[in-house]
Amino acid sequence: MKLRDCLLAALGTLSSHKMRSALTMLGVLIGVAAVISMVSLTKMEQAMVEESFQSLGADLIFVTPGAAKYEGGIGGTIGPLATLTLEDAEAIARDAPSVFAVSPVTETMTQIVAGGENLASTTMGVTPNYQYVRNLQTEQGEFITTQDYQGKKRVVVLGKQLAEDLFGQLSPVGQNIRINGRQFMVIGVLEPKGSIFGGEDQAAIVPLSTAQAIISSGVTGTSAHSIQGISIQAQSKEVVDSAQWEVKAILRQRHHIKSEDDDDFTIISMDDISSTADQMYAIGSIVWGGIAGISLLVGGIGIMNIMLVSVTERIREIGLRKALGAKRRDILIQFLTESAMMSLLGGVIGVLLGWILIKIASIVLASMGYPFPAMLPADIVAIAVGMAVFVGLASGVYPAIRAARLDPIDALHHE
Repeated sequence: MKLRDCLLAALGTLSSHKMRSALTMLGVLIGVAAVISMVSLTKMEQAMVEESFQSLGADLIFVTPGAAKYEGGIGGTIGPLATLTLEDAEAIARDAPSVFAVSPVTETMTQIVAGGENLASTTMGVTPNYQYVRNLQTEQGEFITTQDYQGKKRVVVLGKQLAEDLFGQLSPVGQNIRINGRQFMVIGVLEPKGSIFGGEDQAAIVPLSTAQAIISSGVTGTSAHSIQGISIQAQSKEVVDSAQWEVKAILRQRHHIKSEDDDDFTIISMDDISSTADQMYAIGSIVWGGIAGISLLVGGIGIMNIMLVSVTERIREIGLRKALGAKRRDILIQFLTESAMMSLLGGVIGVLLGWILIKIASIVLASMGYPFPAMLPADIVAIAVGMAVFVGLASGVYPAIRAARLDPIDALHHE
């Protein structure tokens, strides 16, 4: 029996039992749609994270106060700890030859008032180097200058989202706002960084000297020279490890840490963060794929059940075919073709459904302010459809063998 004849016969059988075939394909359809949507959404988010990493630069290093929570982990204990100082950042800039630029940072929760708007937001104190270390661009106005920093001027650069929350579509440049009751003049608005590393989007950025003089100093228990982090740019990606070693040596010496004691700070590079993120997304993809694969398994059981019913219903047909010269191989191929065709159709419809779910998720997230480009990776489609066909074939093996082994005389006498 030719493959073309098997395909036509399979289509004819499925079309003659439309409702039963549709319900049988439903399990495979849901499984494939789940695999497509879950794994694709995970990969889309991973691509966005990697793009954000690249926008920050592979030569970036972060230093935060507090010991690392675990070996190779992301970051240390961030909070009211005061183990880093402005002098630490100055020593790194001066004594670490592999370091290109250093920017100390303070962060304080503040109340920001502009016109009729009154918001709670983070106010960051930074040096002019922060713009270059963190690869920030201004959409309007300018960033903090050396003169602003040295003169402790009350100027502020707003993140894109904060600027819109305070001023709507009006330009805030040249306008005055109040931060914790102190008046500041807006000199610039940043371009949005996005949802992954977009902390600056909701922040107000002022000169570090100004923050330490009139904002951070007002926070209970905060030293005038303490900082919440240090952003460091290495000379190149190739010397990031050397830069980390130099920074560690300088800080341990300055903090008088003995050789047997742990660091009271955490150093992490973009490579460390990227590697950890990749591991997390890989695990996520496996977990989501496994959960979605259960639906395919359930769909396969449904196909096997229906194919066994089909064998029982068509015993006389099978006996007649064998009496007319059909071999066991022909019967086997016929039933395997039917089960594979059923799962293939379910897989194709599942891909379409998965794509619709991805588009809906993209639209919903975009409306919430999180742009999420809809993608349908070809490899995921191929794997999902391939799994569907495999499940169909595996589910049809036992019913096909059972049909092929029927005795033609007994089959013809079956009522």
